Amino acid sequence: MELSVLIHNFDVPGQLITIIPIGGGNINDTFLGIFRNAFSETQVILQRINDKVFPKPDLIMANMHLITRHAHRKLAKEILTSDRVWQLPKIVPTRDGRDYYRSEEDGSYWRVITKISSATTFPTTQGPEHAAECGAVLAHFHSLVADIKPGLLTEPIPGFHVTPKYLALYDKTTPDKAAQARLSTSVEARRLAQFIEERREFASTLERAIKRGELKTRVMHGDPKITNIMIDDYTGKGTAIIDLDTVGPGLIHYDFGDAIRSICNPAGEEEMNLNKVVFDMDLFEAFVRGYLHYGSDFLTDADRAYLFDSIRLITFELGLRFFQDYLAGSVYFKTKSPAQNLNRARVQFRLCESIESRERMIRAALNK
Repeated sequence: MELSVLIHNFDVPGQLITIIPIGGGNINDTFLGIFRNAFSETQVILQRINDKVFPKPDLIMANMHLITRHAHRKLAKEILTSDRVWQLPKIVPTRDGRDYYRSEEDGSYWRVITKISSATTFPTTQGPEHAAECGAVLAHFHSLVADIKPGLLTEPIPGFHVTPKYLALYDKTTPDKAAQARLSTSVEARRLAQFIEERREFASTLERAIKRGELKTRVMHGDPKITNIMIDDYTGKGTAIIDLDTVGPGLIHYDFGDAIRSICNPAGEEEMNLNKVVFDMDLFEAFVRGYLHYGSDFLTDADRAYLFDSIRLITFELGLRFFQDYLAGSVYFKTKSPAQNLNRARVQFRLCESIESRERMIRAALNK
């Protein structure tokens, strides 16, 4: 089905002017739809939900429905007392009132959400103030959803951000003939495999803390990287976190660590020169300042005790995921070249080493 036909299944006012491919996401196909009438313009985001990554798109949309309805009620009350207008995308229903449309031609799932206007995401951190605003946005989101019972949400991806399960998947993948061939022909791949072996025990740190009752499951965003945090074009303040597919029950530590992993590596995830991959302490301290401004009320002493581990662990986890996907033939993350996921893993593992070497400084900054 043509996109121009498909999008008319959604209740968007005005006449369709154009649909433009946008975004550099690794998962969903994303387009900008522009509609106009005689006196205004409406811009919306059209997305095809990747059902290979999210096997039950209807449950993903049920999560999004619950989260956004809950959040928008609270945001409406905050608007008069806050230092900014906080935002969150809203689901645009189909003409028959559904949250998504399923194509009769190929069974694909599509959704339309509102576009956060006059705000921008950045591929890399623009400086300490940007990092601080990213911290504020994430903590505000955690505060916004803190009163939602995690059990009301479905896991978007079974085992998502449970590091030992990714390690088990890696162990299942490596004996495969194709994976062994990739290992045997690449010195770098074998080096990364050794890196993983040296950190096996560490992979279960947060899960063991849950079992001991030190940490508890809450509602987490699941993918709070820098490209999902929007900054107001005019005020410079953080205004929204987007890409809500991965919202679900989990540890907010994974969010905290993942945001820092993304924000405090100015070189980005695709850097080829590993000498440029360094954990930036100035950006880290700024992020923590922004996060704690909104997050101090809901963080327990036990939460704080595991914050360093979360930064190190999520960086290791993403490198593990990239490397496992490389060995499996890049079936999860989108790639433009056969070795792209291998290089992505190299970057994350180098960043992990940089984090490990700064443990004392990081812990000191977290305890200020």
